[in-house]
Amino acid sequence: MEGFVELTNRSQGRDQLFRATQYTCMLLSYLIERKADKEKLVMKLKQLESSMSSGRKMFRLGNMVHALVAARRTTQLPDVVPRFCLTASNLTRAFYFVCDAVLWLNSVGLQPDIDKPKWRNWATKCYYISLLMNLGRDWYEISWRLEQAIQEEKIKENSCWDKHNQKLNGVKSDGVHGFLLLLFQILKKNPPLLLDLVKNLCDLSGPLDTLGIYKTNPGVIGFCGVLSSLVGIFTLASPHLKLKQ
Repeated sequence: MEGFVELTNRSQGRDQLFRATQYTCMLLSYLIERKADKEKLVMKLKQLESSMSSGRKMFRLGNMVHALVAARRTTQLPDVVPRFCLTASNLTRAFYFVCDAVLWLNSVGLQPDIDKPKWRNWATKCYYISLLMNLGRDWYEISWRLEQAIQEEKIKENSCWDKHNQKLNGVKSDGVHGFLLLLFQILKKNPPLLLDLVKNLCDLSGPLDTLGIYKTNPGVIGFCGVLSSLVGIFTLASPHLKLKQ
């Protein structure tokens, strides 16, 4: 109970809970919309989904400042690739929050004359680029661990005293099968990296569909959104599982 209270006291926690509710409504409405006797329930779910989306936009009004502060912090990272990817991600996320704020102002009638489709398209593109940068950082984290694991495997192969241990626990680094096994071991040993990768991949479903790059359906987007939100809640509740910047 204390953990739930602490989670809801944080703006990110409230946003993730609203987000999970929003995408759960999207998923449920997609699953039952074809049933003849569920029209009213589907309508209520879609109304709740819309309310959650509007509430999240209001919660995110100040997030542009947080994104800019995060971008300034990531410029101090020692490694070039994470520094570039995370800084670019935070900057594009800041632009996303600007577009998001404009769309919210339009939804409440304070900016009725804006070109809503154009601003929505800009917001989606910024969010998409931010996710790609995050995935680039994830791949960098995976790639250097893969390289390190392959080097360790080669050392083991050349060590006579460690051959028995290699047969029990080692993984061959050659071939697709060996690569996938090695990747599985790396992600298994690094839960924060695995969770971050899953979250970013799930989040891609929305902008890919909106931008027409890869069309899916509300069911897929809803499922991915729920999974991504649960990962976000999990990492907020257990900070040691959040990938460090």
